[in-house]
Amino acid sequence: MPKFVEDLLGWLTTGGVKIAIAFLILLISFPIINRFSKSIIKRCEKKNYDKTIGKTLSYLIKIGGKVIVLCCLLGYLGIDTAGISALIATLGVGIGLAVQGSLANFAGGVLIILTRPFKIDDFIEAQGVSGIVEDIHIIYTTLRTPDNKVVSLPNGSLANGTIINYSTKETRRVDLVFSIAYETDYTKARNLVLELAKKHGKVLSDPEPFCRISEHADSAIKLTLRVWCDAADYWDVYFDLLEQVKESFDKENIVIPFNQLDVHINNK
Repeated sequence: MPKFVEDLLGWLTTGGVKIAIAFLILLISFPIINRFSKSIIKRCEKKNYDKTIGKTLSYLIKIGGKVIVLCCLLGYLGIDTAGISALIATLGVGIGLAVQGSLANFAGGVLIILTRPFKIDDFIEAQGVSGIVEDIHIIYTTLRTPDNKVVSLPNGSLANGTIINYSTKETRRVDLVFSIAYETDYTKARNLVLELAKKHGKVLSDPEPFCRISEHADSAIKLTLRVWCDAADYWDVYFDLLEQVKESFDKENIVIPFNQLDVHINNK
């Protein structure tokens, strides 16, 4: 028993002290790394840098800094890091074969961050889903749909598919089609639609609104209206013009026809 106590005290004064120091360093360094990584995001926001760059740098600094600290502490404790590295490499090969899809997503995430087809807060449409980009992770990208659903898209498919970004340009064109009866004075209807478009406060005057006959359909003449507005005002202009044109057509007795079929009976 005295021998055991002597060995224990000897270990506590050598290895035990090292473990305590390493544990203390761990407790101090990890919070510092976390705070520093968060400060990167705040600095990027203050300087109006892209949120995607700030979050990506923050994530890499946080993970990379912690890995470096752990490796240094293992070396300080006298643990052979070469053997651990070989084990990690072996495990990495096995895991890599098992998660090839995840590796493709990782590569897709790197491509998205480098090529930047979209950024955080952009409204995009991809993989059959549309929404606002909330976050871009290295494996997947998170979208918030207009009905407040959160959708996670794998970066592999996202990087190799078609992406429509509605937020890249400051302005958008609103296209609307209105049907009127063949008996209606189309010039009157056209002028009425143009007048409503020009009066709308969110419709841009340059390019000026456009309205012409676009089709002689089976049961109606179709007028196509094209106006430009700021991207943020797209839906306001879209719904406002639909409602205003309907109200004006009703007041001016302009008929909006329904599909109909004329049947002529030959009694011969």
